[in-house]
Amino acid sequence: MGTVLERIARGEKAAVQECLSRYGGLVWSLARRFLGNATEAEDAVQEIFVELWKNAARYNPSLSSEPTYITMIARRRLIDRRRKIVRRPELVQLPDAVASKQIPGTNQIDLVDEASQAAAALMMLRPEQKQVLTLAVYQGLTHEEISQNTGLPLGTVKTHARRGLMKLREALGIPSRPATPPSMLGGI
Repeated sequence: MGTVLERIARGEKAAVQECLSRYGGLVWSLARRFLGNATEAEDAVQEIFVELWKNAARYNPSLSSEPTYITMIARRRLIDRRRKIVRRPELVQLPDAVASKQIPGTNQIDLVDEASQAAAALMMLRPEQKQVLTLAVYQGLTHEEISQNTGLPLGTVKTHARRGLMKLREALGIPSRPATPPSMLGGI
């Protein structure tokens, strides 16, 4: 006849139900104690019994008793699950009032308005600043690529980009970035 796990390994369907009946309480209590969360414990118990069913042929009655073997498998799976839970970032549900608020600037009308303001501000720049920023923004070119395409020295391209961005910020009413305090520059 053999143990329940040996019978599962032979493919006896009744042995699976007997294993669940005989060891379900043991595995459930271990999972509840180990994980502390009923939902996690339920999922873990299912995983443990699937593991036992898949690997029933590995059980060797000469090495351990059946309850000891099942406890060992359960404990390993529970440790793995707890480690996974600890590594998993906790999802926080936003209150409905926060989640339903519209984020400013995401409305299509706001975006069109902001884009037209930016385009108008771009037109007010000096031609070389406008050319450098247009190549950078619309074509995605780097400073080096702009220098190669325009024939301007790299330092000049960087200067036009910096001064152009400063004028755009000013025209759009965006505060300029604060200067880095000398103490942060390490005495440079």
